[in-house]
Amino acid sequence: MCYELKTMNGGTEAVIDDNCGVIKFYAIAKTLADDLQVTFLNQVDESQDLDWDFVYKQQFLTLHFNTFNGVSIVPHQLKKKNKEIKVIRELAHFLEKRIY
Repeated sequence: MCYELKTMNGGTEAVIDDNCGVIKFYAIAKTLADDLQVTFLNQVDESQDLDWDFVYKQQFLTLHFNTFNGVSIVPHQLKKKNKEIKVIRELAHFLEKRIY
């Protein structure tokens, strides 16, 4: 399951799983790190939200988890760019094949 949403700032958010727990978030993070050599630059862990920033193909992105909304990949920048959207879609489809 993967679908796209438009963010309030005009970017694209790829929802990886909208009904999962924090264990799946960690599995997705591990997949990104192991299979794509993603390094997480900043990790903000709060009680109901996790936001882990990373760079993939020169795009700054955030792996986001919320207790109520599940796991998604969101753009770190506020501007909408075609390359950013393409990279987010690529990651979402990669994870869709690996995680399920």
